[in-house]
Amino acid sequence: MSQKTPLYEQHLVANGKMVDFAGWQMPINYGSQLKEHNQVREDSGMFDVSHMVVLDVVGSQSKQWLQKLLANDVAKISDYGKALYSCMCDLDGGIIDDLIVYHFTDEKYRIVVNAGTRAKDIAWMQSQTDGFDVKLTERADLAMIAIQGPTILEKSAQVFTEEQLAKISPLKRFYGEFIGDWMVARTGYTGEDGYEVMLPEADAVAFWKKCVEAGIKPTGLGARDTLRLEAGMNLYGTDMDESYTPINSGLGWTVSLEDAERQFNGRAKIESQKTSGNHQRLVGIVLDGKGILRNHLPLFQTGSDEQFGETTSGSFSPTTKKAIAMARINAIVDGLEVEIRGKRLPVHIVKMPFVKDGKTAF
Repeated sequence: MSQKTPLYEQHLVANGKMVDFAGWQMPINYGSQLKEHNQVREDSGMFDVSHMVVLDVVGSQSKQWLQKLLANDVAKISDYGKALYSCMCDLDGGIIDDLIVYHFTDEKYRIVVNAGTRAKDIAWMQSQTDGFDVKLTERADLAMIAIQGPTILEKSAQVFTEEQLAKISPLKRFYGEFIGDWMVARTGYTGEDGYEVMLPEADAVAFWKKCVEAGIKPTGLGARDTLRLEAGMNLYGTDMDESYTPINSGLGWTVSLEDAERQFNGRAKIESQKTSGNHQRLVGIVLDGKGILRNHLPLFQTGSDEQFGETTSGSFSPTTKKAIAMARINAIVDGLEVEIRGKRLPVHIVKMPFVKDGKTAF
């Protein structure tokens, strides 16, 4: 039986089309995925992301534990409220999950991980606590609402109290702040500005309704996926998993090797790949003609019958009006073709993101 978030009834009121996602009843859309996508790019939208897993980390060795657990280094986020994106890898460098960690003190952090990997993430984290003074607490009492789009900052005055506004108005991108039982972070998964709000379940419906009254439209998982794809943001289980390291998942920029003494999980494999350059890589591609790129389509070098890679995430991009995809390939080359229904069609590599500041970036 799928679980329901505190906002389930609000989704029904808004005519949400409910589907099972990672064991939760979630809205795929509220009528038109295309309209919802464009609403976020051009104005504002909100997402129920209460299925995401919020974990609090406390203890005198929290920092040292996270420095072992994560491929990125929490020593980079010494500022209060600063966020860090990282992969959490196994001992061979495979990606167990990607996550965001927020620093409040060296003994207090908050982590947000994916819903579909909840059980294995928590089990792995707990298994890595041996020898560390650290305690991990799942915050199942919290809901989470993301409000995103170019008009969100100006609409904030309509949805936050004066006390909350005083706290969050100074927030720079990729910072979070506690306001009582709430935490508001200037982060997101759309490529647009906005906030992710973690709040007690009892407060979720009232905040959702205030957002609706302010013209921040409910947006489903379908548009969330095309928005994050345009923004060049990986999706766990599609663009990466335990079979791949951050290096061959386009996430080398999240790996910190500066501290030679920091022996994080999977370092040897990841460092070897990064140093040698001998690895597959994740790139952005655009279809040259008509058609739709989907997940896991085979890619070939022009003139060769040997598969050279595959798309990982693919879709029609409402903003660019092109078929776009992330793709894992053996090397950067000229002359790539995708196979769709038995036909080979030319594609070309572009630098991600596909969309920046609401406009085509290639």
